Amino acid sequence: MADIDKAPSAEFTRKLFAGECEFVWGANDALTLPPATLPEIAFVGRSNAGKSSLVNALTNRNALARVSNTPGRTRQINFFKLGHSLMLVDLPGYGFAQASKTMTAQWQQLIFDYLRGRANLRRVILLVDARRGVMDVDHEAMKLLDEAAVSYLVTLTKMDALKPAERETALARCAGAIKDRIAAYPGVLATSFLAKDGLEPLRAHLAALAAR
Repeated sequence: MADIDKAPSAEFTRKLFAGECEFVWGANDALTLPPATLPEIAFVGRSNAGKSSLVNALTNRNALARVSNTPGRTRQINFFKLGHSLMLVDLPGYGFAQASKTMTAQWQQLIFDYLRGRANLRRVILLVDARRGVMDVDHEAMKLLDEAAVSYLVTLTKMDALKPAERETALARCAGAIKDRIAAYPGVLATSFLAKDGLEPLRAHLAALAAR
C-alpha cells in the first residue's frame, strides 16, 4: 500500500521502526503546536478505535502512547518522534460517549487548527473499528478531511475479533464507503495490534512518506 513510485527499501523500513521513538510534545490548541520540522503522519479515529495501541504496535513499544479502556482519554494532540525521519501524531478521538451525531465543536476546531497550514503533514491514517464498520461519525471525519483537502488512508483495526468471512465483508463495506471520497487514498488496510497482523504494509506505507 506504500506509494509505488516512492517505495522504500525493506531495510529502510526496518531501521525506521526499530529505531528510537519518543514522546516529544503535547498540544491542547493551535498556539501550543510544535514547530513543523519533520514529515508528519496523523492518526485519527473514533474513540476506542485503537489509535494509541496501533502506534505502540507499529513502533514495537508497550507504552509509548497511553492506552486506556476509557474512550475519549486522549484530549490533546500528542507528537512522537520516530528516529530522525518522521513524526507520528496521535489526534484526539471523536464520537465519545454523550456526543451527538455531529462532531463536537471542540474536537473539530482542534483538528482544523492542526490541519490548517501544516505543510509537512503527509497523510492522515483514519482508523475504523472493524467490529463496527464505518459509522456516521467516521463519515463526518472523512467529510472534514475531504473539505480540508488532506489525504487519508482508511485502516481497519481489531480484525482479529472477526471471523474470516466477516473480515472480507468488513473490507468490502469499508472500500465502498470511501470510493467517492475525494481525499481518500485508494484501498483499505486491515490490522490487528493484538495479532500483529497488517503492521508491515502500514509500516511500508509510512516509510514511503518519510522517504519523500
